[in-house]
Amino acid sequence: MEKLKFAFYWAASCGGCEIAVLDINEKILDVVAKADIVFWPVAIDIKYKDVEDMPDKHIDVCFFNGAIRTDEQEHMAKLLRKKAKVLVAFGSCACDGCVISLANLWNKETIFKRAYLETASTKNPDSVTPKTSVKVKEGELKLPEFYDTVKTLAQTVDVDYFLSGCPPPIPLILQAVEAIFKNELPPKGSVLMPNKSICDECPREKKNKQLSEIKRIYEIEDDLKTCFWDQGVICMGPATRAGCGAQCPNVNMPCTGCDGPGPLVTDQGAAAVSALASIAVNPDVINQVVDPIGTFYKYSLARSILRRKVMK
Repeated sequence: MEKLKFAFYWAASCGGCEIAVLDINEKILDVVAKADIVFWPVAIDIKYKDVEDMPDKHIDVCFFNGAIRTDEQEHMAKLLRKKAKVLVAFGSCACDGCVISLANLWNKETIFKRAYLETASTKNPDSVTPKTSVKVKEGELKLPEFYDTVKTLAQTVDVDYFLSGCPPPIPLILQAVEAIFKNELPPKGSVLMPNKSICDECPREKKNKQLSEIKRIYEIEDDLKTCFWDQGVICMGPATRAGCGAQCPNVNMPCTGCDGPGPLVTDQGAAAVSALASIAVNPDVINQVVDPIGTFYKYSLARSILRRKVMK
């Protein structure tokens, strides 16, 4: 039986999704027994031209992690879409934009100004910022074009399946790979995660108290068993898709939403705000939220209805 051909690519992300692939531990041997990895720049010596020379649909499945921040990443997204039969948005950055898309609160100009001119540790008397091309005595050096707006993979190319998480939970990675090997993938467009919310996986007791004060996690003495909302701490569990086994609440930290919008949730942040509004004793409670965007859209700003701040 001919082995399948897998590809992995890392766009704008921290690299944690690449590590998650290795975190399947000895199961990686089962994977390579049934699939050849034909493209994985972080792990094997292969060039973009090698992919360009592949016939269309040569790759059976491509796991694409990372958001789209530069023209190089957009080029690779379109190239791998052309070369792969199945394209999986792998991880929160590819699916939802993740922390990287919080940069959509600014634009390229303001980001470059802060990073290369304003920081206390920067000495840049000539106010030099990155250019896409510069001539030096050895020749011409090129850098990718840095976009104003961070986009998700699905906002760039057609995506077949989605597996979110920061990084995706290991059991779900194995489940997805097993479905590929057995040719049992669900319909195109499916999310390869449970059709329920983090709250459905969380063992904490929900008392449905009315909320009069919002607290940070360090401001409470967690009793280790009561729902964080009932203790006055914002938890993104109601608006977040299950799949991780409620790992954070199980180690006494509220969910921050890395698995992306829950089932039937269009906008993760709006859903969380709605949950807050439903138990707040008065409208002023929401004004107590520190960093609303970072709280409610930490992982999903690029995918949200908001998408980005309008720059005037």
